[in-house]
Amino acid sequence: MASREILLLKPVEGLGGEGDQVRVRAGYARNYLLPRKHAVSLTESNRKQVESLKKRRAEREASEFAGAQELAKKLSGLALAFAVKTGEGGKMFGAITSADLHQKITAAGIELDRRKIHLHTPVKTLGKHEVKIKLHAEVAVELSFDVVSENPIVEAAPEPVEEKKSYKRDYKA
Repeated sequence: MASREILLLKPVEGLGGEGDQVRVRAGYARNYLLPRKHAVSLTESNRKQVESLKKRRAEREASEFAGAQELAKKLSGLALAFAVKTGEGGKMFGAITSADLHQKITAAGIELDRRKIHLHTPVKTLGKHEVKIKLHAEVAVELSFDVVSENPIVEAAPEPVEEKKSYKRDYKA
């Protein structure tokens, strides 16, 4: 297949960051990267742009890293608690999801992208839980939160066990 060497002007997921020289399929470059101004064809004159693009990329990555560290400090001091309705035996109605966590975090005054919250499965039990928040490739925070019942927990009464009656029929032919 025909391939083409291009210079990335913007970061492209799965391909590289700005200033990277990459080899891609000709159709991908022609139909997607070049029309959207994510890349330019690699020529001698464009090779001179590489240094300025790499410098801009380093500045952007440094500012993103510093912002992620600052946000990590704010999140590490945050204490969250969820009051949920429960039934007999402390069984929760519903679950706590990453959307619920995002809502509580933004209510606390911290702006955060919801996709950075990595909650593998919704929380369906009372108690203390932890969630991983990945702010940057090198910065991740473990945030702990409590799930408590908003009404007193009533232990489920054991149901009386009834004996099964057996009905036998005699069939005579």
